[in-house]
Amino acid sequence: MLTTDPKNTDHQRWKNKISHHAQIGGIETSVLDNGLARGTRIAWINTGTGLRYKVVIDRAMDIADAFYNQHSLAWLSHSGVAAPQPFSNQGVDWLRTFAGGLLTTCGLSHTGGPESDAWGQRGLHGEISNLPAEIESVIQPDPATGKLEMSITGVVKQSMALGPNLELKRTIKSILGSSSIQIIDTIINRGNQPAPHMLLYHCNFGWPLVDEGTDIVWDGEWQSREGEPNNKIFNKNNNFRKCPAPLNDHAGRGEEAAFIDIAENEAGECYCGLHNDRLGIAVSLKFYKKELPWLINWQHWGKGEYVTGLEPATLPPVGQAKARAENKLIFIEPGESKTYRLEIKVLHDKEEINNFLHISTKAN
Repeated sequence: MLTTDPKNTDHQRWKNKISHHAQIGGIETSVLDNGLARGTRIAWINTGTGLRYKVVIDRAMDIADAFYNQHSLAWLSHSGVAAPQPFSNQGVDWLRTFAGGLLTTCGLSHTGGPESDAWGQRGLHGEISNLPAEIESVIQPDPATGKLEMSITGVVKQSMALGPNLELKRTIKSILGSSSIQIIDTIINRGNQPAPHMLLYHCNFGWPLVDEGTDIVWDGEWQSREGEPNNKIFNKNNNFRKCPAPLNDHAGRGEEAAFIDIAENEAGECYCGLHNDRLGIAVSLKFYKKELPWLINWQHWGKGEYVTGLEPATLPPVGQAKARAENKLIFIEPGESKTYRLEIKVLHDKEEINNFLHISTKAN
């Protein structure tokens, strides 16, 4: 395993010993050629640390499979990666091609259930995850010159003639020897009218990272999605910060969620994640309160569909109509842009894990 820890000189050991960066890690693009995903472009990114993950270029550059050594980090649905369906923004059609995965992007103008009002009809969680990216660059690492950063950048257009035109420019970065993923998103209004804007990062974690006893780590004021004090999961008499065994009453659409006004530290950083003491690893998410002030914790413990989601967001996924009625809906003006940053990191060092557990539960 490679590391860029300054206390370790492993990252110098390749000098004069490799011919190609792929011997350590890098980015490899390809096209899936079978089943529901046939024809879908992907990029495998290998950090050389045991962390490797699949970027689905044709689905807003979302991240599907993700592994740390032999351990899967992400939950994958029964279908797994499926080809995008750009015109599936009706009802719950979104679920038909929802792969789960480490990251599914929701938005850009609506997050939440299906709805219809005077401003139009909107399906579950919006359009963006069913739209392909136009790749602008793939930058490989160059260990021979000490350049360890690699990245892939693409543009996704959520647009229509004579209507809203939002554009997502996404860059995904990793560094050889570092078990982390950086996502930098810039959303710009290319249209000539103010555009409604909602964004949610649907991060889905599964077995073996998620298992009985895994800690779900976050801090902040919370309420159940429905606001019920006696919610089956999110109530003061239940330890909803520990993953349970599969639950019979979560079969099918059984699930619960909490809306969390996530706490921040003095630098405006928010942390959440998961800790599996049995595996000796944790996964942390870092984002910024001024960009993504909300966190949603989704828990769905169905048999064979065993998953929890941690979902940084601009607003809880209440839908565009409710956000508009409550005067909370964000608008992006013509030519205006908004930038969001999210870092996903795998921790295996005990000191690192303890520090993460401390800062994620001791924010203001």
